[in-house]
Amino acid sequence: MKIRPVILSGGSGTRLWPVSRKRYPKQFAELLGQHSLLMATFEMIGEAGMFEAPVIVPNEDHKFFVLDILARLGRTDTTVLLEPCGRNTAGAALTAALDEKDKDGVLHLLLPSDHVIKDHAAFFAAVRSAAVAAEKRHIALFGIKPTSPETGYGYIRRGRPTAWPQVDAIQSFKEKPDAKTAAALVAEGALWNSGIFLYDPNLLVDEIEKLAPEQANLSRAALQDARMDLGCRTLDKKAYEKLRDISFDYLVMENTQRGVVVPCDMGWSDIGSWQALWQQEEKDASGNALRGPVTAIDTENSYIRTDGPTIGVIGMKGVAVIAGKDAVLVMPRDRSQDVKGLVAALEAEGHTAATDPCRVMRPWGSYEGLAIGDRFQVKHIVVYPGQALSLQMHHHRAEHWVVVAGTALVECGDVKKNVRENESVFIPKGSKHRLSNPGTVDVHLVEVQSGDYLGEDDIVRFSDMYGRVA
Repeated sequence: MKIRPVILSGGSGTRLWPVSRKRYPKQFAELLGQHSLLMATFEMIGEAGMFEAPVIVPNEDHKFFVLDILARLGRTDTTVLLEPCGRNTAGAALTAALDEKDKDGVLHLLLPSDHVIKDHAAFFAAVRSAAVAAEKRHIALFGIKPTSPETGYGYIRRGRPTAWPQVDAIQSFKEKPDAKTAAALVAEGALWNSGIFLYDPNLLVDEIEKLAPEQANLSRAALQDARMDLGCRTLDKKAYEKLRDISFDYLVMENTQRGVVVPCDMGWSDIGSWQALWQQEEKDASGNALRGPVTAIDTENSYIRTDGPTIGVIGMKGVAVIAGKDAVLVMPRDRSQDVKGLVAALEAEGHTAATDPCRVMRPWGSYEGLAIGDRFQVKHIVVYPGQALSLQMHHHRAEHWVVVAGTALVECGDVKKNVRENESVFIPKGSKHRLSNPGTVDVHLVEVQSGDYLGEDDIVRFSDMYGRVA
């Protein structure tokens, strides 16, 4: 039986602010090690030699982050289905299933992109156990053996063992219980709900057509009217936004008669909070997990991380201090579940740092703001090999480009020239210009903008290889 991973990448991960944000969610961040969680997910499914070419379902806002990762991994075989708006895990799973309906012999492994699985061998063994049940038209849920009575996870009460080894019936679900109930559930042998499932996509479509036929009709319409863009299929927004915003668990698992659970112990975490990340990290003799330039004195059991300024901490216990380039979070570590509410408050007050990352992705590369002041702005721009910005002009600003790595081909007016490392070029206000990378390594440049208006909407495009000219 063939197994196709369907990777869910539409979440926002706001409880890990300021590293994770609505427009730069946690699956793209380097939270553990030097790889993003999404990249680690792709690397894991590539290890076993047991999976078909994957499908990934990200939000349309994250298209360029996904395309960048796929390009760096050389994954030209991946199907990208872009959600025009978030509709939770049920919508993504159903749409991917409809896209493969009536293709016999393929199972779907619904896999979040932002979880950590440390024991890959145990995970692959659980997949093989689940596949036996999935081939017999059951939906297998991966249940994690708890290490503590956590209140942030859903729980699965197990029923009797089935005819298949390592597969049990499901008795009931309990979503995010209080501490006392969680302790009782752990004591009776309940499992954490991992959000990982294995099933025949034809069965999933059949079940949802019985449970919620309108969901199936809307997903089918979103697929039929999808449009192609840079090798991705963007689902039709008019149909997709009418879908119920509901999880796979609530729509399917709590109503189907075909559900089973596969107990497993594979070093799993959903990395849903700074508390969960502290539990995953290696710690020093004082129980501190430290990342970046951090000095901690007389400090215990704390998570301290910086992606920007140096941090010094004295005399603290059980705190989390996280510094980004434009925002800082300080709290007791056990208040990690409250970060989501803080982000909502910041967004309501109009703070762009609540939702927007410092690094902005574009089809040609990325840019990051370094400094901004009265009538000037400084950016770090990266242009990938073979890529080019649009031929454009600005009404309100001039630009100075200083190349710090690679060689850029610059077109300004009627002049074209190569600008090499440590060379610069001036782009006058009102002039047509374009920058491209004809080389084989990334071009890095520092851009200094000056003028009476520096907004991103002061761009008039004349031609563009990515179809962005109206």
